[in-house]
Amino acid sequence: MKTFTDKVAAITGAGSGMGRSLALELARRGAHLALSDIDDASVAYTAAACRDFGVHVTARRLDVSDREAVFAWASDTAEMHGKVNFIFNNAGVSLSVPVATARLEDVEWLMNINFWGVVHGTQAFLPYLAASGEGHVVNTSSLFGIVAMPTQSAYNASKFAVRGFTEALRMELDLAGSPVSATCVHPGGVATNIVHTSRIDDSITTLTGMDAQTHRRRANKLIDVTSADAAARQILAGVSHNARRVLVGADARRVDKLARLLGGSYQALVVWFYRRTAVARKPAASTASASPPTSSTASNADAARGTSAGASD
Repeated sequence: MKTFTDKVAAITGAGSGMGRSLALELARRGAHLALSDIDDASVAYTAAACRDFGVHVTARRLDVSDREAVFAWASDTAEMHGKVNFIFNNAGVSLSVPVATARLEDVEWLMNINFWGVVHGTQAFLPYLAASGEGHVVNTSSLFGIVAMPTQSAYNASKFAVRGFTEALRMELDLAGSPVSATCVHPGGVATNIVHTSRIDDSITTLTGMDAQTHRRRANKLIDVTSADAAARQILAGVSHNARRVLVGADARRVDKLARLLGGSYQALVVWFYRRTAVARKPAASTASASPPTSSTASNADAARGTSAGASD
């Protein structure tokens, strides 16, 4: 798809971060928009800014983990706009916790948004994309869908899942000769609000030597590599060239090359880095022996977590 002019794009997580930047860049290029986000006020703000470009914009509050709501949104979008050419499954959240102390409800919360939200959005919009004669599914994975990191097991699982799901979808569409294509996006460090809305369990201190607030501050510094606006332009460049995979940011490209070069050995490098930078206070300790969270530790963890149910990546 070489141009976005007069096309219709649906975007989840459009209230902030990459979702907002994608909406604004698409509007600037003449695309009409169907925007959604878990936060009413933020998506309304994005919609108002996009309308300044003279394009048709609809917006609504949406929890992407709600399958029926996502399918209803897809149907309404097709009815209100007459067609749909793109679905950007962009909404996402994060969770930092060691495997040994992860609570099932937290992992399910993340998977319901990061993975099932992508599945719902893809399946809901596919018929309308095909009917348009020229459609594209754009699913947001992550650099952490290429390499794994300590305390990120759930987030890694969701983003690796999005990668496998999207790559399989792209091959199925190719085999079927479909007018729809698919691209998997792997952002590196992009300055968004995902860390602010993340859930961080206090039990990470045992493994990393950092409490939840220190971890949040450090994570914010690490993601401040590529602006959301620059990320949006890189994503749209990849989509316009029908790329199978888009690596966003120089850091994503470097880590991807390193992972290809080292294979599974990159994990030893990560452990070495954690130890060398004194992040891992007790590198020899085994998390397998950690006790499951009690009601008191769970309560402490709740106090350190954000409450967003689907912020933009």
